[in-house]
Amino acid sequence: MNKIKIISDSTCDLSTDLLRQHDIDLVPLFVNFREDSYLDGVNLTVSEMYEKVKQKGFLPTTAAASPGSFETVFKKYLAEGYQILYLGIGAKFSSTLQSANLAKQVLGDPKAIHLIDSANLSSGSGLLLLKAAQFRDAGDDIETVVRKVQDLVPKVRTQFVINTMEYLYKGGRCNSLVALMGTILKIKPIIKVRDGLMTVGKKGHGKITSGIDILLEELRAALPDIDPDFLMVTHSLASESAKYIFEKIKEVPIAHKYDTPAGCVISSHCGQGCIGILYIMK
Repeated sequence: MNKIKIISDSTCDLSTDLLRQHDIDLVPLFVNFREDSYLDGVNLTVSEMYEKVKQKGFLPTTAAASPGSFETVFKKYLAEGYQILYLGIGAKFSSTLQSANLAKQVLGDPKAIHLIDSANLSSGSGLLLLKAAQFRDAGDDIETVVRKVQDLVPKVRTQFVINTMEYLYKGGRCNSLVALMGTILKIKPIIKVRDGLMTVGKKGHGKITSGIDILLEELRAALPDIDPDFLMVTHSLASESAKYIFEKIKEVPIAHKYDTPAGCVISSHCGQGCIGILYIMK
């Protein structure tokens, strides 16, 4: 039997149903409000996090999953006879992959534990996880799964429209003047992940739908070259925006279109209302 266990971290932003359906386990990252520390999605929800931000007046910091957390999970599945594939948040965004590698070294079984740098975040890594599960379930051995997924890493297209500049400013990702001008002009910037880094794309103005329409236009232009298996609409408490997108993409010929929630770590960086459309190129 092909016993491969796929493991990710809480930033992959796959829904509970998708994780269960594809037999994927998670290691949570940390969300810290100074002395108070929480596990992303375990003892802190996104709604609770936003409420704490309102109460405390400052944003949480986030921290990588620990090597010990990975060691515990890896040991469990190794003892059950699994080979392990870990793929989560990209190495340029977090030291979580480094923690997984340290756990692998401690356990001293390199052939049984395989790590992939997604060079991505949120459901950008989630897309790769679903493809990995697809390859595994088709009977591929772990070396083949790893090779196929690594070939897909540069083909992932992750892009989000930011609804509020507040979180980018408070998190130190833009200065006060940029945040002020963005608020006054109601700019909705498009943030893209390419080659393991975040860049700013086009900018919408006014309502969030102006930014969403940019994402939809780019989706339509790329459609002939998009992998037809999976598309993600991932957002931080933006259900109305998600409905808007799904109404617009009803006829898009992609087999599985998923509405997935952004977790606490991703939401703490992008803010409430952030929403993205993510897919893989052929």
